[in-house]
Amino acid sequence: MSKYKFKPIDLHRVNTIPLRERESKVKVEDFATPPRPNGSFQEFISSFPHILAGDSFRQVVDSIIKAKSSGKPLIWGMGAHPIKCGLSPVITNLMEQGVIDALALNGAGVIHDVEVALIGQTSEEVEKGLTNGSFGMARETSEVINHAINEGVGSGLGIGEAVGLRLTRLKPPYLRYSILATAYRLNIPVTVHVAVGTDVTHLHPSAQGEAIGKGSHHDFRLFASLVAELNGGGVFMNVGSAVIIPEVLIKAVSLVRNIGKELRNFTTVDIDFIRGYRPYQNVVHRPVLQGGKGYSLIGHHEILLPLLAWAIVERLPPKGK
Repeated sequence: MSKYKFKPIDLHRVNTIPLRERESKVKVEDFATPPRPNGSFQEFISSFPHILAGDSFRQVVDSIIKAKSSGKPLIWGMGAHPIKCGLSPVITNLMEQGVIDALALNGAGVIHDVEVALIGQTSEEVEKGLTNGSFGMARETSEVINHAINEGVGSGLGIGEAVGLRLTRLKPPYLRYSILATAYRLNIPVTVHVAVGTDVTHLHPSAQGEAIGKGSHHDFRLFASLVAELNGGGVFMNVGSAVIIPEVLIKAVSLVRNIGKELRNFTTVDIDFIRGYRPYQNVVHRPVLQGGKGYSLIGHHEILLPLLAWAIVERLPPKGK
């Protein structure tokens, strides 16, 4: 006999309830539907289960379509990874279609965009270059970017506009793949948010800290003006930036409200491989506490972004209507 004073609970005293009387979160009417031959893309999207991310994906698309129909902006924040995943044509097409109204990039996004435009290639082998100090030392990348910043900031431009202008003037062979050049041609604002020392362009003698800081601060103030336009139905997306863009967004939201502008009832979306602390708190959660909705879509950019773009473009009204 056990010496413990506590005895196991007698399960015969448990009170049960009928299964049908218990509240359930998952119902068969919310299940996915299987594919059928010759189905449309919208049928494919509709086939997702009405559960968790299946519903979130459709709601994100609905929010973007609603923003477009009501004249509210979609601001596309982004790290460098979507460019390195070969998604520039998808993004520039959304710009051409009038879906993306403004972009916010980190410094790495500019670097990879410029390299693609110059030679149709990007993303060096970091480990190999670190062994002999050649990592980050590509000449043309830094010459183009740093000279664009130095000259553009002197003319009152931010980094995004300055680099877009320089690429447009240079006319490199792969210009059509450049997000910055496409934005400049379409008059779509691009802001660039730089942390000094994080980008390989800062390693070169052409880098001028004063110009980088001034240009990035110009772009932050421009970004805040753009964020103010989200009020009442706009959409902000953060695609693959784990730190810089989420931090810049939360500061811009505070600044806009501090100067007396209303900013509520908008949508925020984070798309990345994992749910990070800053993207969740500073994109999905905090900005919309006073009204709005935040979504987190977790998965590979090279799969999720084409799906999202197709779902949006198929629902856009024909141009001219």
